[in-house]
Amino acid sequence: MDVSIWMWAAVVGVILVMLAVDLLAHRDAHVIRVREAAAWSAVWVALGVGFGTLLWWWQGPEIGQQYFAGYLIEKSLAVDNVFVWAVIFSYFAVPPKFQHRVLFLGVLGALVLRGAFIAVGAVLIENFSWILYVFAAFLLYTGWRMIRQRDEHLDPEQSAVLRLFRRFVPMTDAYYGQRFLVRRGGVLLATPLLAVLVLIEATDVVFAVDSIPAIFAVTSEPFIVFTANAFAILGLRAMYFLLADLMHRFVYLKIGLALVLIWVGIKMALKIDVVYIPTAISLAVIATILTVSVVASLRATRGAAGPAPAVEGAGPFRMATEEELAEAGPVLSRR
Repeated sequence: MDVSIWMWAAVVGVILVMLAVDLLAHRDAHVIRVREAAAWSAVWVALGVGFGTLLWWWQGPEIGQQYFAGYLIEKSLAVDNVFVWAVIFSYFAVPPKFQHRVLFLGVLGALVLRGAFIAVGAVLIENFSWILYVFAAFLLYTGWRMIRQRDEHLDPEQSAVLRLFRRFVPMTDAYYGQRFLVRRGGVLLATPLLAVLVLIEATDVVFAVDSIPAIFAVTSEPFIVFTANAFAILGLRAMYFLLADLMHRFVYLKIGLALVLIWVGIKMALKIDVVYIPTAISLAVIATILTVSVVASLRATRGAAGPAPAVEGAGPFRMATEEELAEAGPVLSRR
């Protein structure tokens, strides 16, 4: 697939424009309601599907199917990421009106991180064809581990990243609005919001390690890998606000995601020297696995009610008082 520099620039430009529109629409801190989250989810999904349709028309069915297979993989794996975010926000007792800004910056960091991972992966595949065996084995192992650990969830208190952050970065126990840093008594301090952002970025590294090899199993085109990742990630914030309170209902989704990773791992291993499984078949298998896992989950939990994930020992984190807000000096002190 021959993609000019202008096409890359156009795609990146569209992504930056949409991020700017999203940032302006949420420049004031407020609680994201379900209706607003649903509207933004529809916008992001329409953008991703619209780009895939354009790609299908421009490059043909094979390229279009590769994009949609990759987009579906990334979008489905993102649901697990959403649950992790819910756990982190619960642990830090992040006020709902401050969550969007953290997720916006988290997604921005994820786009840069995924771009770097994709570039490295493409170079490795181009120069070392045997690396596909490593990717395939890793996907099979990850899928098997996900099935075994399907009932286990992130515990921020046990996170090595959080322990290191607390050890080396002095932090307040209060939220100062949407600020990540404050100066108190002449000392520069991090707020809990910065710790949340660091932890979210760290967890995305883990998810990127799983998802990037998975999408390389359905396409080796860096342009498709990047765009499928980008358009799937762009809708993560809206997806969180739409699904966070319903995560207890997706009881079989993790098994479905594990089976998807196992399937693409098998596909990658077979296509090296054995047989190439057509993209249309791979797309159908992925869609079927995800549909069955979601439908089975919703049927099994029909009528069930449950709170957002809670974490033992959360906090204590609080809102800064008016006096503390008034005393907080500028981050960049003048000498």
